[in-house]
Amino acid sequence: MTPHLSLPKDKIRILLLEGVHDSAVALLKASGYESVTRHKGALEGNALKEALEGVHVVGIRSRTQLTREVLEGADRLFAIGCFCIGTNQVDLNAARELAIPVFNAPYSNTRSVAELVMGEIVMLLRRIFPRSVGCHEGKWDKSAVNSWEVRGKTLGIVGYGSIGSQLSVLAEAFGLRVLYFDVVDKLPHGNATACDTLETLLSESDIVSLHVPQLPSTKNMIGAEQIRQMKPGSFLINNARGNVVDLDAAAEALKSGHLLGAAIDVFPVEPKVAGEQFVSPLRGLDNVILSPHIGGSTVEAQERIGVEVARKLVEYSDIGSTLGAVNFPSVQLPQSPRGTRFMHVHHNLPGVMSKINDIFSNEGCNVTAQYLQTDGEIGYVVVDAETGGNDDKDMHLLSLLRELKGTVRARLLYQGA
Repeated sequence: MTPHLSLPKDKIRILLLEGVHDSAVALLKASGYESVTRHKGALEGNALKEALEGVHVVGIRSRTQLTREVLEGADRLFAIGCFCIGTNQVDLNAARELAIPVFNAPYSNTRSVAELVMGEIVMLLRRIFPRSVGCHEGKWDKSAVNSWEVRGKTLGIVGYGSIGSQLSVLAEAFGLRVLYFDVVDKLPHGNATACDTLETLLSESDIVSLHVPQLPSTKNMIGAEQIRQMKPGSFLINNARGNVVDLDAAAEALKSGHLLGAAIDVFPVEPKVAGEQFVSPLRGLDNVILSPHIGGSTVEAQERIGVEVARKLVEYSDIGSTLGAVNFPSVQLPQSPRGTRFMHVHHNLPGVMSKINDIFSNEGCNVTAQYLQTDGEIGYVVVDAETGGNDDKDMHLLSLLRELKGTVRARLLYQGA
C-alpha cells in the first residue's frame, strides 16, 4: 500500500462537495485545517476522481457516490464525512478495507424531519394543497368534505428511532393517538403504544408515517398488499428512504380513493441536478404533497450537521478517535497530556498486537496507553508511547509499524515529549 505520511494540519487537504454548510468550514479552520476546497455541487466520474487526487479528507452529502473504484483511486484519503444521515452513497466495506472511517450525522436533522411530518399531516387532512392550487387558479371551494381535524386520529409510526420517537412526542401534543412498530424493542414516549406486527399498525392507523433505514428488508416494505391493509380513506407519509414504498401501488390506491392523500419526500430515482426532470407516478394526483428530499433541509439542521460531522473528522485526524464511525471499530480517546501517539489499522490476525508491542519494547519505548477495538475483519489500535520527542526515532517506529505484516495503514498522529 502506498505510504500515507503524517502531515501538519495546514498540509492536510480537505474537499467539501454539495454545498456543505459554512459551520463545517468554520470549525475545521478554527481547529487549524486551512486547506479546505469547496464545491457547490456533486461530482461524478473522472471529475470526482481528479478532485480526490491528493485529498486526505472528503465531505459529501447524498448525491456524490463514493464507489470502490473511486476510493481505491483516492491515494491519500484517510477519512470521509457524510454531512447527512444516510451513508448508502459510500461503499462502506471498501472504505473499511482501505482503513477509511466514514462519519455521519444521524441525529442532527431529527427535529426538522419530525416537524415536516406534522405539517404534512395537517396539510393532508385539511386538503390544503389542492385548495391552494384551486385559489391560484381562481376557484373557491369552502367544502368540508374529507377535511378533518388532527385531534383524535391515530398515527402509526413505522420505525421508532430518533425521528420516529420525536414525531411521537409532537403528535401527542396535537392530540393524536400514537401507535408504533419497530423490529427492535423500543420504550414508548408518552402514551404511545407498540404494535406486535406491521399489519396491526396498518389496519388501525388513520395516518401512517415511515421512518426506517434503507436495508434489503425495507425495500418496497409498503407495497400493494400493505396498502390494502391500511384503512380505507387513510393517509401515507414517507420521509425515510426512496425505495421503501412501491410508488406505482400508492398511485393506484390514491386514484381508487383507498388512500385519501400522501406526502412523499424521497424517491427511488431522484434528479442529480436542479434542472433535471423529476419523474414520478404520483405527479398530478389529488391531495399528494411531493417535495424534493428536503426533510432535513433547514438552516438549523444543516448548521448542526456541519458542526457534528466536522468535529468527528477533526477528532479522528487530531487524536485518532473513531467514535461515531459507521464502518470502523469505535475507539473513544482522551487527549494525551504527554507522549507520542501512533495509530495502526491492521487485518485482524492472531499475534498482531504482540508484534506491535514488541516494536516499542525493542526500541526502548515505554507504552503509556493503548486502545484497541476490532470488528471481525479490521483491528484498530492507538498507542501512546514515550519516545523522547525524537523525530528520527518516531519516524523509525512509524516505518516499523507500516512494515508489519497485516498492516493496512499507520499514522503518527502527534509527537510529544
